[in-house]
Amino acid sequence: MQTSSVGSDEVGRAAQRLAGLVWRTPVVRCDFLDAATGTRLWLKAENLQLGGSFKIRGALLATTRLAACGGRGVLAQSTGNHAIAVALAARRQGLATTVVLPEDALPNKVRRLGEIGARVVTAGTTLADRLAVLDELRERDGYSVVDPYENRSVVVGQGTATAELIEQVEHEGGRLDAIVVPIGGGSAIAGACLAVSGRAIDVVGAEPAAVPAFAAALGAGRPVTVPAGLTIADGLRPDRVGALPFGIARDAVDRIVPVPEAAIADALRAALLHARLLVEPAAATALAAAIDLGPELGDDVGVLLTGGNVETSLITSLLADPVAALT
Repeated sequence: MQTSSVGSDEVGRAAQRLAGLVWRTPVVRCDFLDAATGTRLWLKAENLQLGGSFKIRGALLATTRLAACGGRGVLAQSTGNHAIAVALAARRQGLATTVVLPEDALPNKVRRLGEIGARVVTAGTTLADRLAVLDELRERDGYSVVDPYENRSVVVGQGTATAELIEQVEHEGGRLDAIVVPIGGGSAIAGACLAVSGRAIDVVGAEPAAVPAFAAALGAGRPVTVPAGLTIADGLRPDRVGALPFGIARDAVDRIVPVPEAAIADALRAALLHARLLVEPAAATALAAAIDLGPELGDDVGVLLTGGNVETSLITSLLADPVAALT
């Protein structure tokens, strides 16, 4: 998949199409985190977005196109947030939705999908498991698939979150040196690379050390399946990055940071207790990388807090843990 298959100018056009359809989420500053890290952190609070994550951006673009082409229904596979976003977007277009989740998907995400009216099917715990069932459903129902990684509209739509962050920082008189985004299947990192094209802004990817799918792809020169270890960052569990996002990001990303589980938990606590932002572990993974690297990234660092659909039980258990360095 060639990087040129998606143009950076498409992000700007996508932002225009999404105007009034998604919320312009705030960029939050936190004196405590700035002092602790030795840099100015600009936190893009997509945890406050429609559906609880930035995923609604790409989902709206994709489902709008499908509806215009006469699609009967929508299929999606996901660990949770993409499925929620697709279900919400499809409901706006009057399209039926079936989503395939892992068997151990978080209960709050399954419950939310039921509230939206989507049909939920579970399949194993790996990406391959979900894709196999998705193919069966596509053959049977004739619905259109909105893939979280290989759909051009989805990747471009996710890039509008980074573009919006850059614009908001500039409006405040700042200029970002780097942007840190979490990596699961790759749509966030690819969208970020498209959004910063032509700008002197580094893109840093953060992925759980337990699921180093992007790092492995860089090493192999192509997407490969990795053994997926246990991680609290359920949104970053895909054991293989998408070919489209990898083609976009492989030569544009500046650094990939493996983040330990303890650091993800610490960052989630720090976001809640000091920035007053309730984020899910996937978003906290990006914050953890920014906290760890600090001034290495520059004076002004953007962090894409991609979602906030977190289990109450996880928050309770993390807050009950012994106090960590940043909390």
